[in-house]
Amino acid sequence: MKSLSILGSTGSIGTNALEIVRQFPGQFRVVALAAKTSIAALARQIVEFSPRLAAVIDDAHAGQLRSLLPADVDVRIVTGDAGYVMAATLPESDMVLGAMVGAAGLAPTLAAIDAGKDIALANKETLVMGGEIVMARVAERGVKLMPVDSEHSAIFQSLAGHCHSEVREILLTASGGPFRQTPAAEFATITPAAALRHPNWSMGSKITIDSATLMNKGLEVIEARWLFDVDFDRIKVVVHPQSIIHSMVTYQDGAVIAQLGIPDMKGAIAYGLSHPDRLPLDMPAPDFAALGQLTFEDPDLERFPCLALAFRAGVAGGTHPAVLNAANEIAVAAFLEGRLPYTGIYAIIDQTLNRHRAEGQPDLERIIAADRWARKTAVDLIRQQEC
Repeated sequence: MKSLSILGSTGSIGTNALEIVRQFPGQFRVVALAAKTSIAALARQIVEFSPRLAAVIDDAHAGQLRSLLPADVDVRIVTGDAGYVMAATLPESDMVLGAMVGAAGLAPTLAAIDAGKDIALANKETLVMGGEIVMARVAERGVKLMPVDSEHSAIFQSLAGHCHSEVREILLTASGGPFRQTPAAEFATITPAAALRHPNWSMGSKITIDSATLMNKGLEVIEARWLFDVDFDRIKVVVHPQSIIHSMVTYQDGAVIAQLGIPDMKGAIAYGLSHPDRLPLDMPAPDFAALGQLTFEDPDLERFPCLALAFRAGVAGGTHPAVLNAANEIAVAAFLEGRLPYTGIYAIIDQTLNRHRAEGQPDLERIIAADRWARKTAVDLIRQQEC
């Protein structure tokens, strides 16, 4: 039986992971759960899965959580950044599922690696911000890092049994999001409600907006560079509206190996948790006759410039990716709150990157400092637009 710490247990990835635990109680047990502010959902999870420890954002939410739990529930409640690190390093845990949203996932993931925990990683920002540091620590500690993003899980599976030196390029597929065919002239009037209606995937609000701007794919490009040790000029993005091919690898002889499946995150999560085994999930394979055709197209970088920004930041390296990620988090939050137009997301990220004085090969302290600088800069830029 594998013991799990689930960071981000109330989000889309976390709840799907708990569904897998529920389906295979003889193979997994939950020893730690961590959430931010979804306290009622976390309380229900604690009652059902009986973890030893639960982490929340602060003391106020800890008090709320305790008030919702039955008196006989024995769980230690911890708070803040230190609490998330405790959840990630709990001695009883065998594997940590990193599914926290945004930059908050970096420190707990590094702590888990240092504690010798295997990692199932869904928090792409961890590798976007600190990919070089994270992968070096993984190698030093000899732990396993399993990608949980559907695209990176697909690449991992497509690389299995093949020599890394024989890879020509990685092909990341993108659905194109809800605005793939929307005229660029209409982008300025796109509302949060419209951007949250993804045609294929059910995800959290932040990643859904990132999918609409194609920033999500840009972050995945940077993540792939570190996960698979492939230079940016050998990573390509192709739009595949049906979301059946989750990604592909092209080899030096022209052969292309792809991983296919229905657009459901449970498959990638289960494989990340159970590798090298495959769990007998109650999930159908794609009905190819009903699909009729699978189509592909190049991404339109003029209409979706966030993807180009991500390539630019990734190639520049240093602290640029951390700044890209931080500015994007702030801009997306402002858009969801109605304080920034959809087209303003790109503008804020671009302006923040242009103001940044990068540092090459930064340590963790400098990465975190760049993240804080970018957040403050993006907030100031948004306030200037509101005046």
